[in-house]
Amino acid sequence: MKKLLATAALALLPVLGFANTGGPALQQSNIDLRDQASLQRGAKYYMSYCSGCHSLQYMRYNRMAADIGISDTDLRKYFLVGDAKPGDLIKRSMTDADAQKWFGVASPDLTLVARWRTPDWIYTYLKSFYLDPTRAYGVNNVLFPNVAMPNVLGDLGGDQEAVMSHHAGSTPVAEGVKPIKPGSLPPAQYDAMIRDITAFLAYVGEPIQQERKRLGAYVLVFLGFFFVIAYLMKKEYWKDVH
Repeated sequence: MKKLLATAALALLPVLGFANTGGPALQQSNIDLRDQASLQRGAKYYMSYCSGCHSLQYMRYNRMAADIGISDTDLRKYFLVGDAKPGDLIKRSMTDADAQKWFGVASPDLTLVARWRTPDWIYTYLKSFYLDPTRAYGVNNVLFPNVAMPNVLGDLGGDQEAVMSHHAGSTPVAEGVKPIKPGSLPPAQYDAMIRDITAFLAYVGEPIQQERKRLGAYVLVFLGFFFVIAYLMKKEYWKDVH
């Protein structure tokens, strides 16, 4: 028994170590994947501000449109770029060579970012840029220090400065941000925009998520019903034994 407990404890060490890595607290995104209007807005914002650098290489335009309620007319008018067709995968405009030249690294595909990270991480990341004159594009990020990405939404959300930690014996690091100059959008509207982008990326990471949850409820109801039948059968089979 002691060996079993020791083995279980050793198996949990990597998980516990990962869970206690520290870092800034994540803000709650409070997204609702049932809100198609939010997903549609998020898709529009993504195509306007993100698709130039980041692809969604596992998602097709027509699948996205069918899932979140975008008409074929609107898809062709507002979402398809260049010679892209409805059945094409959503690719970025920028080439790898240009990304390497401008940012020093190829910009990542974001199809699975909400599963690799979390929606709360995306939401917090997009709100955590701050001015840093030492960086090539003049900004840094509390959640992702020294990130190569510029703050593409900076004009909308405004400028922020870092809130630095000052613990004795340690190098100060950015642990939060505070606004110093407003952007073109009111804070509430900007937050809603970030939430819509987050919701869209959460949908893209698992398009079947809502259907999976719906079917899961039916499965649980079936298992509950089957449990009752199995229990009654067990009593019937064993009544003569007892």
